[in-house]
Amino acid sequence: MSDHALPTSAGVDLRVMIDHTLLTPEVTAVEVGAHVREAIDLGLRAVCVRPTLIPADAYGLRVVTVCGFPSGAHDSRVKALEAELAPSRGADEIDMVVDLGAVKSHDWIAVRRDLDVVRAVVPREKTLKVIIESAALSDDEIIRSSEIGAEAGADYIKTSTGYHPAGGASVSAVALIARVVGPHVGVKASGGIRTRAQAIALVNAGASRLGVSSTRALLADDAAEGVPVGGDAASY
Repeated sequence: MSDHALPTSAGVDLRVMIDHTLLTPEVTAVEVGAHVREAIDLGLRAVCVRPTLIPADAYGLRVVTVCGFPSGAHDSRVKALEAELAPSRGADEIDMVVDLGAVKSHDWIAVRRDLDVVRAVVPREKTLKVIIESAALSDDEIIRSSEIGAEAGADYIKTSTGYHPAGGASVSAVALIARVVGPHVGVKASGGIRTRAQAIALVNAGASRLGVSSTRALLADDAAEGVPVGGDAASY
């Protein structure tokens, strides 16, 4: 599991927290290669890409991929197969979408069963994040989903896929998740994070990882704040 300790907002280097994300369905292997090179150029630590396009050589970056993406409405066995194949393809971390219909039905037994099936096939040395799609949930549903994710052995609870019409990460959702899971489970904020101000607000609320697709533009805000952009980033 990665370190969940939160830096203070002053002088935060967002590069060490960002999963540089490219998950659009039409993306090509060539574009993923360019995405990896951009991550290196920006001094990032991790890229998040589709499971079928995990790069053969990520040049020392951590590779994050997804399963049950983006709806979560997959048979648990399908999610488990995606999660089982991902490490053999080179993934270090897997972001799994919950069964959102089960969450909205408050079928918590089904939610836990779905998570257990995936956790069972993800090696313990690999990181498992559980995407709860917080913008589509009530506070009570966020709380229960986060509790079950933590109980099932998730390393992080992640707010959003970035594809749900209800929206992406919010400060209030991140703060609520962080309060529920405590210091031993991380919080990843994802979806709609486009500026340094947004990113810092989410970090201050409790996020220790950020899923960002418009990373270069966001880090341009860092440069404007006097934070150096690019160069080598230390390994996890």
